[in-house]
Amino acid sequence: MKAVLCQQPGVLEVVERPSPGSPAPGWARLAVSHVGICGTDYHIFEGKHPFLEYPRVMGHEISATVVEAGDGVALAVGTPVIVNPYLSCGTCVACRHSKPNCCTNIKVLGVHTDGAFCEEITVPAGNLYAAEGLSPEAAATVEFLAIGAHAVRRSLAPAGSRALVIGAGPIGLGAAIFSRIAGHEVTLLDTSAERLDMAAHRFGFASGIIANDDTSEAVRAKTEGDGFDVVFDATGYGPSMEKAFSFVAHGGALVLVSVVKDDIRFSDPEFHKREMMLIGSRNATRVDFEHVAASIANGLVPVDKLITHRTTLADAPHDLARWAHEKSGLIKAVIKVAN
Repeated sequence: MKAVLCQQPGVLEVVERPSPGSPAPGWARLAVSHVGICGTDYHIFEGKHPFLEYPRVMGHEISATVVEAGDGVALAVGTPVIVNPYLSCGTCVACRHSKPNCCTNIKVLGVHTDGAFCEEITVPAGNLYAAEGLSPEAAATVEFLAIGAHAVRRSLAPAGSRALVIGAGPIGLGAAIFSRIAGHEVTLLDTSAERLDMAAHRFGFASGIIANDDTSEAVRAKTEGDGFDVVFDATGYGPSMEKAFSFVAHGGALVLVSVVKDDIRFSDPEFHKREMMLIGSRNATRVDFEHVAASIANGLVPVDKLITHRTTLADAPHDLARWAHEKSGLIKAVIKVAN
């Protein structure tokens, strides 16, 4: 089969690899239909991922079709599926508490093990969800949107809450969309006026704040001095995550959607006087995938406006390398794998 292999940082090429062969019991062999390109994939290409061994086949935002089911798998050949790429151990403390998204031994397709920038993969059947009512291309957006949906669910913020989403990239937009679906009044904060204009015109997020020296005053003005009931930081930038504490209302919550290697520092008196919650959000679970899929099927998520760039497996090495640097107008790029 054909696969796009990242041999080392900066080197992508289409290669011939053996097909995965018949699946083990409890697993299924899939023909990959579409796969999204994630910020993680750009980081892998650029050599910025701290926990990765090369060479690597990237790709974890996957839609596919079942071509062979292993023993004990009740999936018919030809079934279209969404792939949950987080392979959990099933026995650790997180898995025992129904939190496989933060499994202590987690392996993510395309990161810790080879992913779906290729024609076929094998995956545990428990990581496959029906793609009923979704186009194959739309199904490939479910995983990245589930990150934001999981963060919103983790926040516990009720309908009517005033929400601030910091970072208008793909993950931030996903969080904003699902915050709005949850009934929140959403404001976006970003350093880029271009991204805020895009969010307003493409997705209807008319309330935006530019990150600059006047940001704190703008937050006070937007909230009559109260701060936001819930703040989602999706920047992956330590100083932004630290500043986000000051935007939270008394009794509110800060959800850190992105992760950085830095230590995050905050004022303990400010944290305590607000009696605020600080919440980590990692990956997503089945309930988030299903919520996203249903929301897309019901017309609540404008997938056609999220997907801005398209390519093929053959053209992916050239296009991914270009898009790693040419970000203007880019929200989500998708590779069409199936012929």
